[in-house]
Amino acid sequence: MKSSSEDDVRRSVQPQAAPMRRSLFRKYFLAFFAAVIVPLAVSGIGDAWFGYREQRSMLSALLRVEATSAAYKIQSFLDGVKDQLGWTVQQDWTADAEGQHRLDALRVMRQAPAIVSITLIDDVGLERLHVSRIDLNRMGGGWDRSGDPAVVGVRSNGSWFGPVTFRGGSEPFMTIAMAGKRKAGGIVVAEINLKLVWTVVSEIRVGSRGRAFVLDRAGRLIAHPDISKVLQGTDEKTAAAHTRLRDELAAAGGEATTASNAENEPVVTAMTAIPNPGWTVFVEQAQAEAFAPLYASLWRTGGLLLAAASFASALAYWLARRMTGPIRLLEEGTEKIGAGQFEHRIEIATGDEFERLAERFNEMAQELAVSRDRSERIARLKRFLAPQVAELVETSGDESVLAGQRAEVVAVFCDLRGFTAFSAHAEPEEIMHVLREYYEALGAIITRYGATLTNFAADGLMVLVNAPVPCADPALRAVEMAIDMQDAIQRLIAEWRLRGHAVGFGIGLAMGWATVGRIGYEARVDYTAIGHVVNLASRLCSSAADRQILVDHVVAQSVGGEILLVALGPRQLKGFDEQIPAWKVGAGIGRSNGACLPPTPTSTVG
Repeated sequence: MKSSSEDDVRRSVQPQAAPMRRSLFRKYFLAFFAAVIVPLAVSGIGDAWFGYREQRSMLSALLRVEATSAAYKIQSFLDGVKDQLGWTVQQDWTADAEGQHRLDALRVMRQAPAIVSITLIDDVGLERLHVSRIDLNRMGGGWDRSGDPAVVGVRSNGSWFGPVTFRGGSEPFMTIAMAGKRKAGGIVVAEINLKLVWTVVSEIRVGSRGRAFVLDRAGRLIAHPDISKVLQGTDEKTAAAHTRLRDELAAAGGEATTASNAENEPVVTAMTAIPNPGWTVFVEQAQAEAFAPLYASLWRTGGLLLAAASFASALAYWLARRMTGPIRLLEEGTEKIGAGQFEHRIEIATGDEFERLAERFNEMAQELAVSRDRSERIARLKRFLAPQVAELVETSGDESVLAGQRAEVVAVFCDLRGFTAFSAHAEPEEIMHVLREYYEALGAIITRYGATLTNFAADGLMVLVNAPVPCADPALRAVEMAIDMQDAIQRLIAEWRLRGHAVGFGIGLAMGWATVGRIGYEARVDYTAIGHVVNLASRLCSSAADRQILVDHVVAQSVGGEILLVALGPRQLKGFDEQIPAWKVGAGIGRSNGACLPPTPTSTVG
C-alpha cells in the first residue's frame, strides 16, 4: 500500500489554475491587427496574394493538361504500335507457318506506317524473318539473336523499349520488342520512326515562350521543338540539370512548380510520365511571363507596405520589451529544471498565459522530482534483485513481498559438465565467450517462462518457479523450461565441441516447501530460497549426466501424465542419509501421447 506522504505529494502537484485576468491572445491579436492587418487590407495585399494563388493554380492546371495530353498521345502511339506488333507473334513457328508469318508482318507494316522494320525471332533465339522498308528482306536467316539486348529485355520483362537514335542526323528512331502470349510464338523486334513524338512536342504552345520537351530515363533529351538541341546530344551538365528538374517536380507531388531549366532560366514547369518506355514529358513557361500581372500589382502595394512596416516595427518593439521579463524568467527556470534542480519554482505574475505556463512548469518540476525518486528506488532494486522481483515490488509499491515466507516452489539447478577441466586449459577470453553464450541462451528462456533467477556462479544457476510470482502448474512449467534449456544448450555444445571444448550440461529439479525472501545486508541483498527442496535439486543436478534432466518424486507425481519420464530407481546423493528415488525426462524429451499414472521407482512413465 502506498504511503500517505507520497499521496500528499501527488495531490500537491495539481493545484487549481489561477483565473486568467487578461488574455495573451487578445492583446496580441489587437496589436497585430492595428499594426499589420489594417495596412495590408488598405494596400490590397490580400487581393495580390489570392491573385497569385489563382494564377499559380491556373498555370498548374494548364501545364499539367498540356503535359498529360502530350503524354497520352505519345503513349497511344506506342500502344498502337505494340497492338499491331502483337499480331506477328500469335502463331507458333512451324515449317508451314513461315509464309503466314511473312504475310502478317507485311500487313502490320501497311497498317502502321511508323514501323520501319520487323524482325521475328523464334523461342530459341534464332532469327526467322526480317522485313524492312529500307533494307533487304530476309527469310529464315537462322542467326542467333539470343544475346541481343532486345531479346534479353523481353525475356526479363515481357517487353522492351530501346534507346532513341537518329538516322541520317534528322529523324528519331527507337526499337520496340515484345513476346507473344505463348512462348512458341517467339519474339518480334521492330524499329519505329518517332517523328510523331517530335510533331506532338512541337505543336505545344503556352503563352509566347512556353514549350514542351521529352526526356528518357537517363535524362537525355529525345524530343524538343528545336530539333538541333536533340541532334547535338546531351552533355553531362545538361543531363544533370534535367534530372534535377525531374526530381524537383516529383517532390512537388505532380503540381507545377517554379524551377530553373537546363539553360538556368527561371520557369514554371509541370511533367507527366510515360510509363512503358520510361520517358517524361515536360511543359514549361518563363516565370517572368507567367507572373507578369502579379508583379505590377505588387509594386503598387510596396509603398503602403513600407509605411505599415515602420508602424508595425515601433509597436512590435514596445511589445517585445513587455515580453522580455517573463520570457527571461521562463528561460532561467527551464535551464535549472533541465539541470535537475526540480525544487526551483518560476514566479511570474502577469495574469495571462505566461503566468499559467509558469504554473505548468512548476507542476512539471514537482512531478519530475517524484518520478526521479521513484526511478532511483526501482533502479536500486533492479541492481540487486532479479528483474521480475524488482518489477513486483514496483507494481505493489511495497517491499514486504520480499520478506521471508513459506512457499511451495520448484527449484531448478543446472551447470556444465566438464567445465572445470575446460577452464583449466582454455584461454580466459574463450572461457568468457562460452559463458556469455551460455548465459544469454538460458537467460532468454528463464525470462520467457517468468521464472526467478536467484543467483549464478561460474557455470551454475539456481532458478525458482512459483516464487515470488505464483503461477499455474509450476512443476509442468519448470520441466518444460528445463527441456527448452537442455535443447538450447545442447545446440551450443555442438558448436563448442567443433572448437575443441568437451563439455556437457545437466539439470536437476525438485519441488517442495521452502522459505523464500530477501537475504543479505543493507548494501546488498538477494532474493533466494532456503530448505530441503533446494539442497535436493542441487544434488540431483550434480548427479545428472550430460543431456539429462533429473526430477524428484514430487515433480514426477505432478507431471507424470504430461511429460515422458523414466524411473532411475533410488540414488545415494551427497548429504542425504537415505537413498532418493529419481526420474529423468525420457528419450526424445517431449510430451507423452496419453495420460498415465504417477511413476513408480521401477516403471517408465509416458
